[in-house]
Formats: sequence, structure tokens, C-alpha cells
Amino acid sequence: MFTLIGGGIKKLQDSRKPMSSVLPKNALWLKDEVMAFEPASNSVQTKKGDHIKYDFMVVAIGIQLLYDAIPGLLEGLKMSNSGICSNYSPLYVNKTFETLKTVHEGNAVFTFPNTPVKCAGAPQKILYIADDYLRKKRKRNDVKLIYNTSLPNIFSVKKYADALWKVIEERDIKVNLRTNLIEIRPDKKEAVFQNLDEPEVKTTQEYSMLHVCPPQGAPDVLKTNKDLSDATGFLEINKNTLQHLRFPNVFGIGDCTNLPTSKTAAAAAAQCGVLRESLSAALAGRDVPDVKYNGYTSCPLVTGYGRCILAEFDYNLQPMETFPVDQGVERYSMYAMKAYAMPHVYWHLLLNGYWEGPKNIRKMLHFGMCR
Repeated sequence: MFTLIGGGIKKLQDSRKPMSSVLPKNALWLKDEVMAFEPASNSVQTKKGDHIKYDFMVVAIGIQLLYDAIPGLLEGLKMSNSGICSNYSPLYVNKTFETLKTVHEGNAVFTFPNTPVKCAGAPQKILYIADDYLRKKRKRNDVKLIYNTSLPNIFSVKKYADALWKVIEERDIKVNLRTNLIEIRPDKKEAVFQNLDEPEVKTTQEYSMLHVCPPQGAPDVLKTNKDLSDATGFLEINKNTLQHLRFPNVFGIGDCTNLPTSKTAAAAAAQCGVLRESLSAALAGRDVPDVKYNGYTSCPLVTGYGRCILAEFDYNLQPMETFPVDQGVERYSMYAMKAYAMPHVYWHLLLNGYWEGPKNIRKMLHFGMCR
């Protein structure tokens, strides 16, 4: 993240900690990389050439960023005055604010790729923060904000999509649906987009600023192992129990899985509780209980300094709101929770195994009514 005018938006150095400081004390940390899974023999092969045996395995290797999938993107990110930036990598995140400060006119373009992504709300968050910043600096009238997304709607859940369309209309932001970035010409400050409904139709847009959410995909080590992965390369697990469909001593959690829900930290937290129960049963030699994880995920959609729509929903794209207020409305309270409370929940509760999502809080606040 990066520091702007408003409180609660962190610097990069305030958003990370050394791995050694967050690992459980009893964990054996092998400073190596898995190069191959061998589930038939219950082992993994590492980059150093070791074969490590396991009784049970939890796969939690995340998702990979494919910056090199778009011609011109890496070249532009390395150029000092290209106008290209991306919040998705610590290598480039600081360029976002530096680029935003230099924008005085022209098009500020923000993209969402035609792939699964982690934190699908992030490409919109920076869009709204940029709008707010430009207004505070009295430059907004000279800058046109454009959001090009591969998706058929601004958000997958109707309630929150309706709220976001109102924000977009009020802020005079241009949205192009089913529009996918396929090439960048950083020397000319041009971006080429493809219409996904009419693939032969391609358009070129000039930009002063181009914020790119890169294409993303399953890690290569999973994609190459057809025993563990599905056709898309993601770990193939039971969407209720998180147990692998073919290898009962393998479980998965987070972005590397093929769970049909958004890839967020909130989803991983809710999955953590299910994984604890499923894995504990397997370790004890009991049948893994069925129908546990309901797809809960959350996306705090920051819509400006001090404003946030807190989206929470399940596998069926139905709202699962924690608080007894309408979370489809921009609120400072939700922004404060996102900016100040949630980092502490992440560092001190989630990473230590104490946070399994807000289910109990939701149950208490809604007087026992909880899914």
C-alpha cells in the first residue's frame, strides 16, 4: 500500500513483516521451494533436490502474478515516466502514488484482467481513491477516469453492484465492461484493449496514467501436476470440506484452490476454521464432516478517503452481512474497520490461528440468526 492524504492508507514498509516473526514457534521452517508434488508417494520434491515425505499435506501456495502476459507491461513498469503502475506487487506499488501525483490531464485508466484474481475489489479501490485524491488536488476536471474490466458487471453481487454503479455515476467515471487489456505501448502511452464479446474488435486508448491489475493464474507447480489440479491448474478440492477429491490426505486453502468464491484473506480466514475441523478429523482417523464451508468471502470496497462499502457474500452470491446495518451504503465506520482494525486482526489473530471469520460476531449481532 502507499500513503496518500487520508489516514489509514499504509506505506509499503508498514504492510509487511519478516516471515520468521509470524511463523508458529513449533513450526519447522524449510527455506526451500516445492518444485514437484508426488501425491501417489506422499512426498514433495524441493528445489534443493530433497524429497520430503508427509502423512497429511495442506497446500496453501497462493496465486501467481503474470505481469509478463501483457506485452509492454514489464517494460513500462521499469520506465520512470511511463505512467504505468500496479498495486499488486511490492516491486511496483510505490509507483502508483508517484504516478498519481504527476497526472494533471488526460486519461487515467484502470484495468481488471480476464483471469481469476486475488482481491477482486482492489482494482476498483485504487480507482475511487484516485478520484478522491484528484478532487482534493483540484485536478479532477482535467482528468478522465476510465475503468476497463473484463467482467460483465461492476461487481458479482447485485446489491453491491447497484451501490457501486451509483458511486460511478456520481463521480463521473467511465466504465467499459468486457474490455480486456492485451498490449501496452509505453513509449507512446497507448494501451490496446480487446472486446471479449467481439474478440475481433480492438481499441487503442491513450493514457496519462495506467493502473494495471495483472493477469493471474495457478502456480506452475500445480498446473503441471494433473493429479492434484483441475483443468484450470488450481488445486481440486471439495468445496465444503477443503479435502482433495482424489487424495484424502491432501487439503487446500486460499488462492491456490478451485473453490468457487472470491480469493480474499476473508475467505481464507473462514476456510481456516473448516480446515481445522476437517484436518483434525482426518488426523484422528474419523470421517471428514461434510457441508462446512459456505463460500463466505468479504471485500471492503474503499470508495474514497473515509468511505467504504463492506461486501460480504457466499457461494450463491447472496449477502452475508455481519453488521445489523445496510452494508451496501458508503460508511466511515466500515472504512475505519478496514483501515485500523483489520490489519490487527490479520497480524495478531488470523496468522496465529485465532480468527476464523466473523461468523460468531454475525450470530451475536443478528440475535442467533446465522448461516
